[in-house]
Amino acid sequence: MTDNPVYIRYHDTEWGVPVWDDRKLFEFLILEGAQAGLSWLTILKRREGYRKAFSQFDPKKVARYTEIKIKKLMQNTDIIRNQAKIRAAVSNAQAFLKVQKEFGSFAAYSWHFVGNRPIINRRKNIKELPVTTKESDAFSKDLKRRGFKFVGPTIIYAHMQAVGMVNDHTVDCFRLICRKG
Repeated sequence: MTDNPVYIRYHDTEWGVPVWDDRKLFEFLILEGAQAGLSWLTILKRREGYRKAFSQFDPKKVARYTEIKIKKLMQNTDIIRNQAKIRAAVSNAQAFLKVQKEFGSFAAYSWHFVGNRPIINRRKNIKELPVTTKESDAFSKDLKRRGFKFVGPTIIYAHMQAVGMVNDHTVDCFRLICRKG
């Protein structure tokens, strides 16, 4: 945990809240991939930069990014300038659109990995949090099969936590306590 206000605001208002909106799911998928090897706080501090750089996370627009656009993104100091991650965002947008077409929405596809409802864990402390689960393993494997990049089981478990497919707030956290009812 951190006492950084950006992180605290994210924890208190977003982390673990179920997301069914495809654009928001795409945003978290791209941000989680960008975070690989870095701290989540690093990404949160650049979130607005990512929103601007990646067309407010409109997957239709990102899927059409050209080499020229990718080269411009490589110069953008508001995001992590990792070529593999930037290229993955573009190819993931293309794969995302295929999933939407096949399942009607990315949300319908994603949420079926948890039986269409959040898994609510009741962990005593953050040391009990796993880095992967059988659900994240299956989700990751299927995403990779569909051509997604930067979607290993650990990244996908973090994604699942972020979008509320899994609620891993600890038992003493007000975010879990207020959701028990």
